[in-house]
Amino acid sequence: MKVERQPPVVTSLLPSNHPYLTGPWTPLHEEVDAYDLEVIEGAIPHDIDGVYIRNTENQVHQPLGRHHPFDGDGMLHQISFANGKADYRNRWVRTRGFEAEQEAGRSLWGGLMDGPGVSTRPGFGAHGGLKDTASTDVVVHGGRAISTFYQCGEAYSLDPETLEQLGVAPWAPLDGVSAHTKIDEATGELLFFNYSKHAPYMHYGVVDRHGKVTNYTAVPTPGPRLPHDMAFSEKYSILNDFPVFWDQRLLERGVHAVRLHEGLKSRFAVLPRHGKTEDIRWFDADPCYVLHFLNAYEDGDELIMDGYFQENPTPEPLADAPDGHGHLMSYLDEHSFRSKLHRWRFNLKTGETTEKHLDDRILEFGMFNQRYAGRPYRYAYSTTTRPGWFLFNGYVKHDLETGESWELKLPEGRYASESPFAPRINATSEDDGYLVSFIMDENTGRAECILVDCKKFEEGPVVRIALPHKMCSGTHSVWADRRFIRDGVVPPMG
Repeated sequence: MKVERQPPVVTSLLPSNHPYLTGPWTPLHEEVDAYDLEVIEGAIPHDIDGVYIRNTENQVHQPLGRHHPFDGDGMLHQISFANGKADYRNRWVRTRGFEAEQEAGRSLWGGLMDGPGVSTRPGFGAHGGLKDTASTDVVVHGGRAISTFYQCGEAYSLDPETLEQLGVAPWAPLDGVSAHTKIDEATGELLFFNYSKHAPYMHYGVVDRHGKVTNYTAVPTPGPRLPHDMAFSEKYSILNDFPVFWDQRLLERGVHAVRLHEGLKSRFAVLPRHGKTEDIRWFDADPCYVLHFLNAYEDGDELIMDGYFQENPTPEPLADAPDGHGHLMSYLDEHSFRSKLHRWRFNLKTGETTEKHLDDRILEFGMFNQRYAGRPYRYAYSTTTRPGWFLFNGYVKHDLETGESWELKLPEGRYASESPFAPRINATSEDDGYLVSFIMDENTGRAECILVDCKKFEEGPVVRIALPHKMCSGTHSVWADRRFIRDGVVPPMG
């Protein structure tokens, strides 16, 4: 392995015992290019060609107040596969906030757990006091990697092959872009939403594969809301209004306190992909919160959508958490908010909603073959997690047609990244490909990349590839075939 290190960044972070600044959450401040990566076990397949990119949160400077893991600056980690070989690189997402703090040599913004008055500068993006870290999500669209922040930031572009900084996406609106933009690889379109504290409170948009906004539509809600994800089918887009949002009385005093509003149902806004406000149809559903959806598709008069239903979206603080961190950790603990794989059916003829759990296990961060996005699909891949932490310790493959499932657990102390599906070159079926994931090994202090053959799921990784350093934990990731990067569109399968 040949490693080339980039110039170091300025950091003022002090040693800490904070649960989200140590262990798997220890920030990484090093940027490298690494070529011809070493194989620990197995062999790199020759039948995949593309890049896997993961976003992570890395605190650079000493926090001004209480630290939340989502406060850390975005860093993209990329591994490139071609001809049975793999290279790796990682780069900061050099947002305006990152650059301002590099110049100052210290933190300028408070974090998610801090009250008003902590920040010394106004934030960039839609939600005032927070810094847009671009650290939540990443997708590939129109030949660019787009890195986004879940509280509606500016949407930063990088080259998916080199991670060269390309600046703010020129199509991003003034109210920002939330994380969980969606890509329809069959059309090359990017679908997005944003939310704010001013009416109409939410918007939905479409960007074509050439970077032109072809739809930007108000999705009015009764007040400020906190949507986190959306879904789409071939014809429709689905937005949401959940009964978990800021307490309005406290919000008027500048306090961002989230609570469950008893007596309110969940509501889903269904509109044609290029529809307008007057085309929206609202469907009521059981009260809950959803961090992440899987897929949606049309079936006769019904629109079917799968995601992860939280049975307890505002959990009590964890009793055994370190002092002062119980509330924070319960909101990052799937075993506290009890997320279950769930299916909603919206009858477009009658306006009725039916729904049910598809699995009673605690699951989240699902992925599937993106060539079936918006279309009928059979296989989904969820992560399992360690109780008390936001750390993935295994995977479940679901056959949504038969109800069968297969589970793969990681050894103790090894934690996965969100793991997208990478189709084989010339794949012949929906599950003909690999799950790809970065693994953080707390036993050895190292990191690696693994590929799991989805046709032989329970057999474990077909290859383990050494990485040059251990990365910090994070949230979302993407796989992009090199053909899709080049052309901006690939035909659907099935």
